[in-house]
Amino acid sequence: MKYISTRGNVEPRGFIETVLMGLADDGGLMIPAEIPVISPATLVEWENLSYQELFLEIFLYYVNDEIPLEDLKEMVAKSYSTFRDPAITPVKPITDKLYVLELFHGPTFAFKDVALQFMGELYSYISKKQGEIIHILGATSGDTGAAAIQGVRGKEGIRICVLHPHQKVSKVQELQMTTVNDANVLNLSVKGNFDDCQRIIKELFGDLGFKGEHHLRAINSINFVRILAQTVYYFYAYLQVVKTNKDASINFSIPSGNFGNVFSGYLAKRMGLPVNKLIIATNENNILERFIQTGEYKPGDFLSTYSPSMDIQIASNFERYLYYLVGEDAEKVSAYMKKFQDEGQIVIGAEAMQQVHAEFAAYGVKNAECLQVISKYKANHEYLLDPHTACGIAAYETYSGDNEVCVSFATAHPAKFDEAIKLCNIEQVLPAEIQQLLVMPQYQTIVDNSKEEIVKQLEAFYSRATDVVEN
Repeated sequence: MKYISTRGNVEPRGFIETVLMGLADDGGLMIPAEIPVISPATLVEWENLSYQELFLEIFLYYVNDEIPLEDLKEMVAKSYSTFRDPAITPVKPITDKLYVLELFHGPTFAFKDVALQFMGELYSYISKKQGEIIHILGATSGDTGAAAIQGVRGKEGIRICVLHPHQKVSKVQELQMTTVNDANVLNLSVKGNFDDCQRIIKELFGDLGFKGEHHLRAINSINFVRILAQTVYYFYAYLQVVKTNKDASINFSIPSGNFGNVFSGYLAKRMGLPVNKLIIATNENNILERFIQTGEYKPGDFLSTYSPSMDIQIASNFERYLYYLVGEDAEKVSAYMKKFQDEGQIVIGAEAMQQVHAEFAAYGVKNAECLQVISKYKANHEYLLDPHTACGIAAYETYSGDNEVCVSFATAHPAKFDEAIKLCNIEQVLPAEIQQLLVMPQYQTIVDNSKEEIVKQLEAFYSRATDVVEN
């Protein structure tokens, strides 16, 4: 298995090289040169595997024997040892047509833990094997930062800096990041929105001199390992649901802002998972909904919503899907992305849109509807949804069909978004791990939306980190 860039100007790389590269050196995103296809017979054999066993089966198609099986097993065991449910991502029936895939049983109560606990172990493994300090740099709309910090804090040979938009994440999301006072962690609160943070991250990774000098590594979903690790729970959920729904078409409804979680499902489908529809749920920052409906990929005005992790106008992983949409033609992808950079939009033709409509549906949920869905499911099913999960349920209700069963993703625990829950006149008991955050001191640096200012902060942090390691 080799990995290539969506823009075609990077020599094929191995698995570990791809992990360390993160954003491709030509500005594109790394993808497998060929996607392995899982046979129906193999899927049947996988039906009774544990989550950890299934993870290993899928990853073995991708790691190229670069990591010995026993080492990979140890990383997977450590990654999921802290999850509060033995199933890791349990599937809960709500009605006879609707299941919820609970992705919030990791240490930070969000779906990002599923991939980032493993990535923390993987980066630590690579750092030890190569004898090299790794500097992780990422941007977050709320959940990635906390999960990434939790995944690597205290690990030898790793430093992490996370940019988050100042006062545009929930209070619990902010506290999960900024109450960490470890020497290898730096939190930068940027006066801007997530797209500003993400743009600066991409610019820094695009500066190959800066990237190489400081050993920068990515933990955002621009890193293919994030995508692959998320693919596992599509297989896991499908294999649980199909046991009691042999003749039904199975859909997935996915709250998404950056297209990473959706692309993981698209990858699973290309690998042979017989998914019927991938339903994209967005909020009022609905660039993905507009693309699916009209073929126009163009950012709109940024809006703050009750589901802040999806308050995103530029979806990084869209480029990966674009690569397959244009027939795996890297030159076309480069031309499209150049057009997007110069003109701020991409428009897909009618023929390609037939393919888009065959693969996806999308629905943008307004703030009021989000709260209505939370109240409705608490009253009718005694199930409390976080606002992102509520968007996924609203999208399921819009696109549910006869003889179709849907798995809707619960991407976060409702305790992370108590501000929205209280607007529904619902009182919830916060988990002890979250309650204790409310009285802890915070450690963050508030900075202007400036690449130059962030570079200064990074260079000072890396200098301090070097002193710590050498002494």
